[in-house]
Order: sequence, then C-alpha cells, then structure tokens
Amino acid sequence: MYWRYAFKRMLMGVMIYFVIIFVYAVLFNVMFKLHYSYLLEGPILPEIFSDWFDTITFNYGQSMYIRSFKGETDVIKIILERVPNTMLLFTMAIIIDIFLGVYLGIKKAQKAGGFMDKTTSILTMIFYGLPTWWVGLVMIMFFSFKMPLFPSGGIFSIPPPVGFIKRFADIVYHLILPLTTLVFFRFWGRAYLSRNIVLTNLQNDFIISARARGIPERKVLFGHALRASAPPILTMSVLSVLDSFSGALIIEGIFNWPGMGNLFWAAIQQDDIPVLLGNLSFTTLLYICGIVILDLIYGVLDPRIKVGGKE
Repeated sequence: MYWRYAFKRMLMGVMIYFVIIFVYAVLFNVMFKLHYSYLLEGPILPEIFSDWFDTITFNYGQSMYIRSFKGETDVIKIILERVPNTMLLFTMAIIIDIFLGVYLGIKKAQKAGGFMDKTTSILTMIFYGLPTWWVGLVMIMFFSFKMPLFPSGGIFSIPPPVGFIKRFADIVYHLILPLTTLVFFRFWGRAYLSRNIVLTNLQNDFIISARARGIPERKVLFGHALRASAPPILTMSVLSVLDSFSGALIIEGIFNWPGMGNLFWAAIQQDDIPVLLGNLSFTTLLYICGIVILDLIYGVLDPRIKVGGKE
C-alpha cells in the first residue's frame, strides 16, 4: 500500500533530521563553545541535549551579535527575514534554469549530432566551465560601471522607494543582473545532462513502436520520451531547488544580496553560534523535507518502486 511507503519515508526523514541535529549540537558544544568557557560550566551532556531539543522545536534562541533588519535578536526571525530573499534570487534562477535547460536538452536530443546539438555542446563546455564568481564580477564591471545599466549590488535602492509598485520595480531592477548571471551560465550544463537522459530513452523499443504507429513527433518527444526521462530529471531539478534555499556565499557576497548565504558568512565571521546553528538546522530541515517529498513523488511516478510492503 502506498500509505505504508509514505509513512516509512516520512518517519525515516524525521529520524534522520533528529540525528543530524544531535550531531550539530555535539559539534557546536564541543568545538565552537570552547571559545566561551563560561558556557561550559558543569557537565556538557545536558547542554548538548538541551540545545538538541531547543533546535528541533525551532527555539534557536537569541543571536550574540547579528541583528535582524528591524534590530531584533531572535534567531528564527533573523532567518525568516533572509529566506524570502534567497528564494527570490536562487530559487527563481533554478526554476528558470530547469525550464530552459530541460527544453534545450530535449531539442538537442531530438536532433542529436545536428548543428544545434554541436554548437550548444561547445557553448556548454565554454560557459559551464567558467567560475560563477568570476562571471559575476565581469557582469558587474561591464553592466554596472562600463555601461551603468544595473546596480552593482543590494536588493533595494538607498533610500528605498515608497509605495508597493515602486518598491517592487526597484527589487526587480536589482534582481536582473544577479539573476541573469546565475541563469545564463548554469542552464547549459542542465541542458547537456537532460539531452543525454532523453537521448537514451529515444532509443528504446517503445519510442520506435510509437513512431511506427504514426504518433506525431512532438507527442513522442514530450509525451513518451520526456515521461520516461522524468525520474532522473526530476531528481536533478528538485535537488537543485533544495540546494538553492541555502543560498551561495560567494555570489551573495559579490552582489551584496541579503540572503541565507550572506547570513551564514556573517555568522562565521562574527562567531555568532546561535545564528550559525539556526541557519544550518533550518536549511537541513528544508533539504530533508524536499528529499522526502521527492521519494513520495517517485512512488507515484515510477511503478517499479515497491510501495506495497511484501512482494
């Protein structure tokens, strides 16, 4: 039964999360808190279990140095302020990247070895091998200083505009340069991987049979081949989306984007243990939830997965 499969996957996800958070609590107490001897008075084991329980109940405590945009010290509020900014940039970039990359990969597989396939493969080797941080610096130098079309960083103008429409337009204006950098130099690799996955399925017997029956090529490509290729492409896409929630230290630093990656780096620099633990725990929770959801989707999409317990 599917519900048994779903229950086992969710229970496993909860257990894995509890174990990982316990490991975090041990590491932060034994390694990081050695810098603050006054926090190690008495036995350390109760301190570890206390931190573990507080973290799994989302009681991340108060920050030591970092403040929220409103000046608050509550760690969960600091994190929840940064998550939308990270999603706005990185998650949106990954979603656009997925659509462009998968579509280009399908078209490449349709005419494998053709002119478009060869030229885009060469471009993939050129662009995908470039360091994103270096590309970001080049984009800033060219589009912010040589041709001052876009701001070099930040999410708002200083001072920020008043009014919802003006504020929204200002965010979009600041978003264009980092979003373009992330999408344009990343979707080539996804297209190449998608091309290889779809191309393998296009050589299967059921595709040859579908074409022999006179089914339109578009339906064969997007209906049969893409559906058969869905599990690995879905895995690749969902993992990329999950990874985007944690942001990126270098890119957020280059574009001065106030997201989770920038918060993580600030917590390391200032040795703010509660923020660092809260950031890691929150992103770990999101990642595990995504993995569990991916397993549940697999149980629906792929009939080869045993979801009924006994065979």
